[in-house]
Amino acid sequence: MNISVLGCGRWGSFLAWYTHKLGNNVVSYGPDDEIFKSLAATRVNEYVRYPDEILLTSDLQFAVLSAEVIIISISSQNLRGFLQKVCAFDLTGKKIVLCMKGIEEGTGKRLSEVSLECGVDKNQIAVWVGPGHIQDFVKGIPNCMVIDAYNPELTKFLANRFKSDVIRFYYGGDIIGTEVGAATKNIMGIVAGILDGMNYASLKGPLMARGAREVARLIKALGGDGLSAYGLCHLGDYEATLFSQFSHNRMWGEAYAKGGEFKKLAEGVATARAVQKLAEERGVEMPITAAVNTAIRDRLPPKEMIKVLFERDTKIEFYG
Repeated sequence: MNISVLGCGRWGSFLAWYTHKLGNNVVSYGPDDEIFKSLAATRVNEYVRYPDEILLTSDLQFAVLSAEVIIISISSQNLRGFLQKVCAFDLTGKKIVLCMKGIEEGTGKRLSEVSLECGVDKNQIAVWVGPGHIQDFVKGIPNCMVIDAYNPELTKFLANRFKSDVIRFYYGGDIIGTEVGAATKNIMGIVAGILDGMNYASLKGPLMARGAREVARLIKALGGDGLSAYGLCHLGDYEATLFSQFSHNRMWGEAYAKGGEFKKLAEGVATARAVQKLAEERGVEMPITAAVNTAIRDRLPPKEMIKVLFERDTKIEFYG
C-alpha cells in the first residue's frame, strides 16, 4: 500500500519505519521544524533509523494525496487544527488511522469525533491503540495492540494488513470504549509515576483495580461497553504505562513527585482536565482522575493528593 505517516516525532517515526518494514511504500511527513530537519538530514533519531526507501517531506498536500492510508500521530490536543488542513485536500477513498491517545480538552470529544467534525468520512476513520514501546518493538520484542473503527470491515482490513511477528492486532468492537480507555490510561500513568516518586509503588495494585473501575463507569456513561476498560486499550496497557521506564506519563508523574520537571509530551496532563470535565457533566464519580487533576492544577504536594484519596468514605469494594 501507499502509506503516509503524518507526524515524525517519537511514534510517527516508528510507524513510518514499521509500516515500511511490512513492505509498504511510505511517506513520512513533518512540518519544516528542527525535528523534521534533523531527521531529513541524518535519517535517524533516538528511536529508529530510516531506510533509504522512506520518503521524507514537509509538503502536506503531497503526503495526503499520494496515500491510500493516512496514519496521523501528533499531539492529540493539536488534532483539530491539523485535520482542518488535511481535510482541505480530497480524501475520497482514503483511510485515516489515528495513532494517538487523548480527549480534546476544550470540548471533551474523542479524537474520532473531532475527525468527524472536521469532515472525515465515518466509514474511513480508525484508531490504533494499545500497549507497547518503540524501544521494545525495534528490538523485536512483541506485544498486542488494537485497531477499532465505526466500520467493522475497515477494522479487519487494517488489523490484517498491519499485523506482524512483532505486533499482534485484535479487532476492536467498541470505538467509544477503545478511545476513552486508551486516553485515560495516561492519567493512571501519571498517578503511578507520583507513587514511584514517593516510594509508594505498593499502591499501584489498588490504582490498577480502582482506576479501571472508574474508567469503566465513564465509558458506560458515554454509551460504550464498560468491559472495554479491562481490555488492551486500558487495563492491558497498564504494564507499559504504569511500570515501564519508557512511559512518558509515568516519568512526568515521578518528576512531579520529586519536585522536578519532565519536558517531553505527557498526554495524560491535558486528558485529566478533559476527563474530569466529562465526568462532572455525566455525573460519573472518578476520584483518582479528580485527585490527579487537582494536584496538577493546584500544584498540591504529592502526599496531599494521596491523603485526599484515603480520606474518602468507605465503599463496597466492587461496586464503589
